[in-house]
Amino acid sequence: MLSLSNQSNLLELSQYKYSLQDVEEPNLYREIYPYSEVPKIPFNHRRVPISMPEKIWITDTTFRDGQQSRAPYTPEQIVHLYKLLSKLGGENGIIRQSEFFVYSKKDRDALYKCMELGLKFPEITTWIRSSKQDFALVKDIGIKETGILASCSDYHIFKKLGMTRRQALDHYLGVVKDALEAGLHPRLHLEDLTRADFYGFVVPFVNELSELSEASGVPIKIRMCDTMGYGVPYPGVALPRSVPGIVYGLRHYAEVPSDMLEWHGHNDFYMAVVNASTAWLYGASAVNCSLLGIGERTGNIPLEAMVMQYASFRGTFDGMNPEVITEIADYFRRDIGYKIPEMTPFVGDNFNVTRAGIHADGMMKDAEIYNIFDTEAILDRPASVSISNTSGLAGIAFWINAHYSLVGDDIVSKKDDVCTAVKNAVDALYADGRTTVMSDGELEDIINSVAPGRFSKRG
Repeated sequence: MLSLSNQSNLLELSQYKYSLQDVEEPNLYREIYPYSEVPKIPFNHRRVPISMPEKIWITDTTFRDGQQSRAPYTPEQIVHLYKLLSKLGGENGIIRQSEFFVYSKKDRDALYKCMELGLKFPEITTWIRSSKQDFALVKDIGIKETGILASCSDYHIFKKLGMTRRQALDHYLGVVKDALEAGLHPRLHLEDLTRADFYGFVVPFVNELSELSEASGVPIKIRMCDTMGYGVPYPGVALPRSVPGIVYGLRHYAEVPSDMLEWHGHNDFYMAVVNASTAWLYGASAVNCSLLGIGERTGNIPLEAMVMQYASFRGTFDGMNPEVITEIADYFRRDIGYKIPEMTPFVGDNFNVTRAGIHADGMMKDAEIYNIFDTEAILDRPASVSISNTSGLAGIAFWINAHYSLVGDDIVSKKDDVCTAVKNAVDALYADGRTTVMSDGELEDIINSVAPGRFSKRG
């Protein structure tokens, strides 16, 4: 049967309806996941079309998955970070939702305090276990949407749950019906999706969810969980590892609209950001992230990274305030005591710092030569250099100008005698066995000794 697609505006054959394959033995994809070796990336050369949704957005899991790999945040810290998320996301709500645990008194206290703020964005959602008691708890709190775990690979269905695929599907559908009866909007977390039998279990399961949604009139969201970070973005990759294939398959064969699809990835193979970006490109409206990428094992998709990816795709921040990224990083360092790795993009101490003298010489001429963008204007983080025995005269001159905020005729060139004097003093320290970069205080002391009274920091 032919029908005109409102997505492609072309005549298309009606989608094939996949049925559950209730196998006796689990399909563990051993040729792809041998366990004793690094996982393989198989290609079948099947490509699917890019289909960027009209609207895309970010959701947050800082207070759920982000708390599973570190000491729990205090209620006060959660409230402060929640307010920063709202400020970062802006009035258009590009950071649309944030999910919370509800099991401990601390978690509920934090949730209530965030609700009392009355902020429109991010909307507060929860994550709960599959039980009627938990549904009642969330409904009593006044939350509309909640996440529900639905493990979908045979690793989990057979090995963890001890069920068959039919038993798992029936169990999940029963849980969803209980949630709908409780007046909640379910969000199904398809755990371990990148090791699941996509057409043998996932699509038939999601088709059943779509029918439940249509019958009830309640939207049911699908969170595509790359639990182990196995997803890959390359065109022509075979399922179950193909991010394009997963997103396309759920939209085309399970008829899930883009605004009901959300990608949740982990960074075990350094693919979290590119996989999330790929999910956007191929038709998912939402990507689920955590601040600084803090999360289980290697972490989640860094939220600040997807803020930048959004601006890269759309050509605008659409009301987001990227300077808040620096506020968030400062709060983690100062108030939470979290040590951010220095090389971390956008938030690390050294993300826009150069040590090489030849790079500093280029930055003296024009910072754009070696700075990724105007980090001062966008992130309130001026480009800078750190001084060592490899910095050269140009690096020292750049540091002096930046540190003392020199402008106009006061700007120091690398030919200035003060640069030579400082370089000689620094070289002497390294010749004596020093191995670490110079601190700002040490450089100030050297400058005060070789050019007393010449420079002073501006308030």
